[in-house]
Amino acid sequence: YVIYTSGSTGKPKGVLISHRGLMNLICWHQDAFEITPLDKITQLARSAFDAAVWELWPCLTAGASLVLVKPEIMQSPPDLRDWLIAQEITVSFLPTPLVEKILSLKWDENIALRIILTGGDKLHHYPSVSMPFKLINNYGPTENTVVTTSGLVPDYEEGNSSSPSIGKPISNTKIYILDQNLQPLPIGVPGELHISSVGLARGYLNRLELTQEKFISNPFNSGILYKTGDLVRYLPEGNIEFLGRIDNQVKL
Repeated sequence: YVIYTSGSTGKPKGVLISHRGLMNLICWHQDAFEITPLDKITQLARSAFDAAVWELWPCLTAGASLVLVKPEIMQSPPDLRDWLIAQEITVSFLPTPLVEKILSLKWDENIALRIILTGGDKLHHYPSVSMPFKLINNYGPTENTVVTTSGLVPDYEEGNSSSPSIGKPISNTKIYILDQNLQPLPIGVPGELHISSVGLARGYLNRLELTQEKFISNPFNSGILYKTGDLVRYLPEGNIEFLGRIDNQVKL
């Protein structure tokens, strides 16, 4: 399929996603979050966004139930919380700004919701110990079929001033943190995130020069690397910290 993204230029470009990339996303998701036919999963993202692909296919191919929410409920975090509880939702993806509001609310202990997935922007808050669900922070450009790294966000600890990490690479994905000369950087040193994965897109629709600029030969083994333009660094425990864009990304 082809999905359009504006990226750092603000100019839409069509990203060519393969069936193999989608299958990798589906299989990783179902295994990582133990999706079964008993799960009830939300469909919140609009179809023009790649998060909708992530919500839809891992759910339906597992025989789970997909539950749609009315747009007006999305406008009120308390109403959304109440709806998630009333519908007995078990897994839900919420964009970063919305999840940070959700984390400030009080929740009952005995609810069906077991996992909230988030991503799309830098996460600044940790869940409190009282939260009855697991919070999973995810990162990934459209060019690598929605998700590249994923990790459990630990409970908040007093005195922790750092932001949650974006976790570690998902299945069949390897990341490289490189300098301008494509040399690997040590733990703690910021560099550009490069991705090697079966989930990589075939390139951009009718944009050969841009494809050649962003999808380069992998200097470490055979295959392709995608240059994300994102600034990250390794943390001592092996997780990755997202620092921002190397350029000034346009937010739409």
